[in-house]
Order: sequence, then structure tokens, then C-alpha cells
Amino acid sequence: MLSVKDAMSKNLEKSVDASNLFQRAKLDEAAAERAGYSDYSYWGSTLRVFSKNRVAMVMLIVLVLLLIFTVIQPYLPGQRNPNTVNNHPATGIQLSNQSPSFSAELLKVPEGTELTVKEYDDAWYEASNVVGSINKRTDFTCLEYGDTWCRVEYDGQEGYVQTSWLKLPDEIPEGPFTVKSNYKISLYASAADITNKGDPVYVEKKDVKLLDEATGLAVTTGETSVCSLPSETGFWFGTNNIGQDLWARVWAGTRTSLLIGVIVAMVEAVVGIFVGVVWGYVRKLDRVMTEIYNILDNIPSTIVLILISYIMKPGLSTLVFAMCLTGWLGMARFIRNQIVIIRDRDYNLASRCLGTGTFRIILKNLLPYLVSVITLRMALAIPGAIGSEVFVTYIGLGLPADMPSLGNLINEGRKLITSPSLRYQLIFPAIVLSIITIAFYIIGNAFADAADPKNHV
Repeated sequence: MLSVKDAMSKNLEKSVDASNLFQRAKLDEAAAERAGYSDYSYWGSTLRVFSKNRVAMVMLIVLVLLLIFTVIQPYLPGQRNPNTVNNHPATGIQLSNQSPSFSAELLKVPEGTELTVKEYDDAWYEASNVVGSINKRTDFTCLEYGDTWCRVEYDGQEGYVQTSWLKLPDEIPEGPFTVKSNYKISLYASAADITNKGDPVYVEKKDVKLLDEATGLAVTTGETSVCSLPSETGFWFGTNNIGQDLWARVWAGTRTSLLIGVIVAMVEAVVGIFVGVVWGYVRKLDRVMTEIYNILDNIPSTIVLILISYIMKPGLSTLVFAMCLTGWLGMARFIRNQIVIIRDRDYNLASRCLGTGTFRIILKNLLPYLVSVITLRMALAIPGAIGSEVFVTYIGLGLPADMPSLGNLINEGRKLITSPSLRYQLIFPAIVLSIITIAFYIIGNAFADAADPKNHV
């Protein structure tokens, strides 16, 4: 006799057709293959780890902005040629050792200031408020006394002279009195000296009103900027001893030094990785290549740099060739040592047993493991090459003077380190070089740590 449970199960089996509840799955080899892998991404994980390093991210942003600005700087408006000697537009004298300034403005004069102006171009007047001069030991009348300026009359012309240049009575009387000049002095249209060490000054036409075209008498229509040059922009980084714009030279030098660094780093990476992998993986070549390395490494790289730079014509190609000649040795030795460590690990032995080709083993099994160390070495090679360029230029065998580089600029600036007013010529290129060196070092170390397979578990 069936139990109640068995009876209910039998009735359920009769009422439900089992064939409608299941469907046989078809074999899909591609889907089965995909099921054997995870959605893990090595490069995605590397970038996520790197992005968590805030210092490295900040330095990366700074370095990228610096590189972008270095490239576009010559195409920005108002940029000067780095090799052009800037002369004063009126005197023709070189604007040598001009202090850094964001503006060419010397001072501002109030509304109503009388000036004598002369046409310079469509936008600027060459200006002066000197309306005459008084010879030394000459008597004239002081109409109004002031501690700094006196309003005077001389030869029927009124104006202002500086009080410190006058011989005055012991007691200043009320009203007009006679004074004498100790030296030859200038008679100014207003109580202000807008001259620039004897050089002409400039005002914009829109800021003055011309009263008399024949004499050039004009008056300011508002508070007016008096500039040392017919431009609102000064020399942001100053000028060097022959009047070249240091702002333009620093960025031109940065482009040159970065070009040297990138080329040397690429050659070091390509040659060093190839030689290092072959040296470390092919056992038959190990002894021969080790002896070759010992011979080349025993020659100091500094001596090689000096000899090549001395024998060949100084220039960019000579400097790059000298650095690349032995620069790859360090990378090759480092890669070789890493290859020796991992070449006999189980996955490489398995690949060889399965008949995998040597090139494929190197490309798939060995190089991915070395991404972190290769990245670090390349990141350090760029500032290292720039440092070598600075050294070679320092000893006088670097790039010619007409090719700005950070080495040239630092070499020129170091000669002025004892002059406080001229130290800016060393400080600005040194700051740029420091930013590049520190940024590459921090970014390289952070990326190397993020790319290390040991951190990808």
C-alpha cells in the first residue's frame, strides 16, 4: 500500500512532463575557453594601483603640463626668438641683464600730467616730461618751494626741478625767491621724473591727448602707465648679458634637453633590452657577452663622453652618439640578471617542453615580467641624459652657444652665482631641470611598483 507521500509524488510526475523542464546545452568551444579566464586586466590593475599614488599623479600632471607648454610656447603670441639680441628701440643699446619683470611699466602718472611726445608707431608715443635744462651755477626763480620738487621759472618757461639739486638760502622766504643750480639740471613739465636712466620711455596713444602737434605737447587723460619699452610685457625671466630673452631661451633649452633625453632613453631601451635578453637567455653566448661587457664597462662613460665630444664636431648628433655609445650597458646588464633569475622557472620549462619558440617565450613569458624594471630604467635615463649634457657643456664640450639647452644656460648662470642681482640667470633653468628630474624619478618609481607582477596577486 502506497504512503501518502509516495502517492503525491506519483501524481506530480504524471501531471508534469519532465522534457519541458530541461534543455540540453550545445557545446560551444569559444565560450568554454573564455570560462577558463578571469576578467583580470594586467594594465588596468597597473593603472589603478598607480592612480592611488597621489604624489606621483600630481607630478605626472605637472610634467605633462610642462611638456605641453614647452612644445606650444614658440607659437604663443608675444614670444621672442631665443637667439635674438634685444636692443633698446631708441638708443640701439643691448638690453643686457634686465631683471625679471612681468610688465615693462616703470611707473604710473596721474591724469593731467604734461608730456612731450614723439611718434613711435601706430600704438605708442616716445615720451618725456623734460621741457628744458638749466646750466650749472645759473640763477633762476623759485615760484613754489617743496621738499622734493620746486616749481620754478627759467628763461620765461615754467616747470619743476628736483630740490636736492639746488643751492637754497638758509631760510626759505615766503613767495618767489632766487635760487642757483649746483649742477646742470633738467626742467620737468610736472613734479615727476619719468625717465629710465636716461633712456626714452613710452606711453600708449590711447592714454594721452595731443595738445600741440608742432611741439609734441600732450597731457594724460587718466592714470597712465609709463613703460621702459613700447610694450606692456616685460622680460619674464629677464635677459642675459647680451640682451637675449631668458624666458624664450629656457623653454628652447628645455625642448633641446628633452629631445636628447628621449632619444638616448629610447636607444638605451631598444639596444639594452635586446642585448640583455639574448645575453641572459641564450646560455652559449653568456661567457662571450660577459667578457665584452667587462671590457666596455671598464672604460668610464665620462671619458667616452669627453673623447667623442672632443674628437667630433660639437653638436646635437655628436652628443647623442656619445651618450648612446655606452649608455645601453647598464640596461643590458640589469635585464640579463633578471632573465637569469626567471629563465628556468616552471612556466618557462613547460613552454620549452611544449616546443614553444624562443622568440615567443621571450615575448610572452619574460618581457612582461620585466615591464616594471624597464619602465623605471627608462624614466631615470631621461634626466640622466640631461645631466650628462649639463656636465659636458659645463666642461666646454657641449652644444654650441647658438643652440640653447639647459646645460648651456646652467653653465652660463653658474658664472654669475656670486652676483645677487644676476642669480636669476642660474635659478630659472635650474628650477626647470629640477622639476623634470624629480618628476621622472617619482613617476618612474611609482609606475615600476604598480607594474611589478608581485603586486598583482
